[in-house]
Amino acid sequence: MPKKILHVVRSAYRATIEEQDDTVLWFTQAMKGAGADVAVLLTENAVNYATEGQDCSGLAFGRKKQTQPPTIDAEVAKICSKGIEVLYVAEDAKALGLEPTDLVGGPKSISRKEVPALFARYDLVFRW
Repeated sequence: MPKKILHVVRSAYRATIEEQDDTVLWFTQAMKGAGADVAVLLTENAVNYATEGQDCSGLAFGRKKQTQPPTIDAEVAKICSKGIEVLYVAEDAKALGLEPTDLVGGPKSISRKEVPALFARYDLVFRW
């Protein structure tokens, strides 16, 4: 029997130096492509993933320049366009100084109080 899966992403920009994307967002798309019923909840600093117009093109570590910088905002929009539900915690966005108009189209806002009910809708909840 298929299970509904929710990926809760709270730690932003993990592995983006090496991979040019977030591994959880990539994994979620791969799971959807294989037929899984998956969704994403952005919390804490990972809400920033949905901020439109991010530009990491100047990222460098010493003399090592990132020649293929991540475009996480485009990745979030792409996930939404594939029919994957993406939600974010409104209070976390506010704490980061983000307004709904600062975000790419697609992700839906929920309040922190709604998170337990959201978890109850899924068979598996992974926190990253």
